[in-house]
Amino acid sequence: MPVAVIFRCDYCDARPDAETQAALEAQMLDMRHGEYVDSGPGNWLTWHGRGLYGANRYSCGDHRGDLKAQLRETYGTLGWHPWAKGPHPWRGRRGTQRARELSRGIQGHNRPIRQPPPHGA
Repeated sequence: MPVAVIFRCDYCDARPDAETQAALEAQMLDMRHGEYVDSGPGNWLTWHGRGLYGANRYSCGDHRGDLKAQLRETYGTLGWHPWAKGPHPWRGRRGTQRARELSRGIQGHNRPIRQPPPHGA
């Protein structure tokens, strides 16, 4: 079943252009924690929170500063992650092979997902 992912700025409900949408989709299955990532060419900023640092958050180019200010106020005492200074380039996917295989399946390649071996095997 096809799925469309809709990204919106957390502050103004703006939607990204097609190229920025593709960049945001490429980051979806990254196994990042407490990290900012830039998404061009629309100058969007993604906060990969996960766990202690909350959910992933998205802001358009006009609201990057608002997102950072809110995250620093909310999570700034928990660690250095919200205080990271830019730029925040995306250096490729992080994570497990299973996440990469799942990503390819979502993108329509329809390759079978390799199952992990059972415990004790």
